[in-house]
Amino acid sequence: MIQFNVSDTFNRFLPADENPSNSRRQVMEACYSFVKPLKPSKPELIHVSDEMATAIGLNLKDTKSEAFLDIFSGTKVLDNTNPYAMCYGGHQFGQWAGQLGDGRAINLFEVLHNKQRWALQLKGAGPTPYSRSADGFAVLRSSIREHLCSEAMHHLNVPSTRSLSLMLSGDQVLRDMLYNGNAAYEKGAIVCRVAPTFIRFGNFQIFASRQDVIRLKQLADYTIQHFFPAINVEGKARYIAFFEAVLELTFKMVLNWQRVGFVHGVMNTDNMSILGLTIDYGPYGWLEGYDKNWTPNTTDRQQRRYRFGNQPGIALWNLYQLANALYPLVEDAKPFENALEKYQDEFLKAYMKMMSDKLGLKNANEKLILELENVLMSTETDMTIFFRLLSKLKMNSNKEEAFEMLEPAFYDFKQMTVQVKVGWKDWLDKYLLRLNEDNWLDEDRSRAMCALNPKYVLRNYMAQMAIDEANEGRYALIDEIYQLLKYPYDEQPENEKWFARRPEWARHKVGCSMLSCSS
Repeated sequence: MIQFNVSDTFNRFLPADENPSNSRRQVMEACYSFVKPLKPSKPELIHVSDEMATAIGLNLKDTKSEAFLDIFSGTKVLDNTNPYAMCYGGHQFGQWAGQLGDGRAINLFEVLHNKQRWALQLKGAGPTPYSRSADGFAVLRSSIREHLCSEAMHHLNVPSTRSLSLMLSGDQVLRDMLYNGNAAYEKGAIVCRVAPTFIRFGNFQIFASRQDVIRLKQLADYTIQHFFPAINVEGKARYIAFFEAVLELTFKMVLNWQRVGFVHGVMNTDNMSILGLTIDYGPYGWLEGYDKNWTPNTTDRQQRRYRFGNQPGIALWNLYQLANALYPLVEDAKPFENALEKYQDEFLKAYMKMMSDKLGLKNANEKLILELENVLMSTETDMTIFFRLLSKLKMNSNKEEAFEMLEPAFYDFKQMTVQVKVGWKDWLDKYLLRLNEDNWLDEDRSRAMCALNPKYVLRNYMAQMAIDEANEGRYALIDEIYQLLKYPYDEQPENEKWFARRPEWARHKVGCSMLSCSS
């Protein structure tokens, strides 16, 4: 029998929806609604994160048990627990959307293990009062992407929610993948997501929008007590300190996205974790051809609101919305404005420092970085491969040798124009000069750069290959990619095949270049 040290707090200390029915509705004066998962017809375990199993107090034998299958497929509810769905609102693509909530996520319980709190949540286990017109289910393709990416991001040292397990439900789910009127049935799946808490900016926004200061204060006090224990001031200063802490965590998360070339795709305020964790893995992607204007989200292809280069600004915009939500607890705008201005002032400095570190420079060099961004955009260049190869450059190289060494990062090296080549060689000349001025040992610089520039990331084509095989009942590739991405900064010569540009077959393939919010 599986044993958990269950330590529920959210559904014990915060107000619940008084209506026990699982009917779609506006939920008022409540942080959540009690709801049980629907029993899947034929659940099947596909993959488990061994690390997350250990983190919540389980062993390998536990994960192979019938009890594990039952609990994390939603077949059975653990004794003495009360699953629930959270109530929250949010801005979607810049517009206030009102009540949103956990439409296909059901929180099972919280575990306390090794002094660490974990909330466990099923995604795709059926409808809740917040499902609106949706069915509350999820499909295999998006579930594989979320399961793999949650764990991959953690090992990239990017703050993230985690994933414990991936299961088939045995049911078919109808989805219009590209919202083009071509709905089709797909395999249903269930992911168990894990995080210290799944509280979002939108949890606060919903109460502020309804002028429900009582529930707003209850939620803020709960969040500070359980997740920001270092805040030891009282009164209004407590909520200002809370906002400043959330701002700092969000700042670090987005800076890390920029560092590894990750594009979230849907930075709505309901997708912003209060702990600065990457949350809700939908149409995400990595820059394969470096392009600050790229977004993987087909829904955003016109506006490009959530494009790579706009992520820091969107995070700031979202923080403004959180500040507006918390304002009723403080009734003074100035402290929030000061914190937001600091974000604006500090982010560019932090970005330049981060980019200089990626380049192995001892001091930030804004001019060299801006020139690099221009040459990266001048021809299709793989960001991950470029920075990793650059870490191998010797200071005694010349610009011609350096340019040839970077060939694997370019998609169309042989067709590159003379003008583009000249631009690259000019930049490399300046870069080599700067390296020699810094006078690093090649080995030390390479080691420092490799610690920041991953060799392996979860490219969309890799995830799609795993999805294609899983749709045929073969799951080995899921674990191969999972094991690879546990060590993204290591050389792993046995896995060199994954250190490669996106193949041409994936350039315009659905699931590789085109993704939607559909899951």
